[in-house]
Amino acid sequence: MPFELPDNLHPNCGPVAWLLGTWRGNGHGAYPTIESFQFGQELIFTHDGRPFFHYMSRAWIVDEDGEFVRDAAMETGFLRCPEPGKVEFLLSHNIGFSEIWYGAADAGKVEMHTAGVSFTETAKEVTAGSRMYGNVEGDLLYAYDMAAVGQELQPHTWGRLQRA
Repeated sequence: MPFELPDNLHPNCGPVAWLLGTWRGNGHGAYPTIESFQFGQELIFTHDGRPFFHYMSRAWIVDEDGEFVRDAAMETGFLRCPEPGKVEFLLSHNIGFSEIWYGAADAGKVEMHTAGVSFTETAKEVTAGSRMYGNVEGDLLYAYDMAAVGQELQPHTWGRLQRA
């Protein structure tokens, strides 16, 4: 699907402009403390001319045939671009934790790591993460590694999404 840069794109957002829009696809998840799973997902990145994007993601568990089973994770936040190539990500999750991420963007790839994680008293303890988003043949591929509930940083979810 063709993609056009918005006329009001802030110059600092140039390295992440390819993320703008709605993406839908599927992914996989695993972690030592849970059963492996498959999910569908929608990501939305919007922009209003200032040096940040608003981000929203929702996911749902699917069965082996790709059929909806139940709603799953939701997260929302802001991908800030304080200067070209530098990103800060403020992210809140429906399951009770928030993160601050720092990273870099260049040549269709964004890599970030957590600088801090806070969680409510009823949430599972998440202590660190790393994320990578990449534009591969026009698709959005990503990987999310997580350290949580006493486990070391390791792969948790990964997916491939297409521009909607």
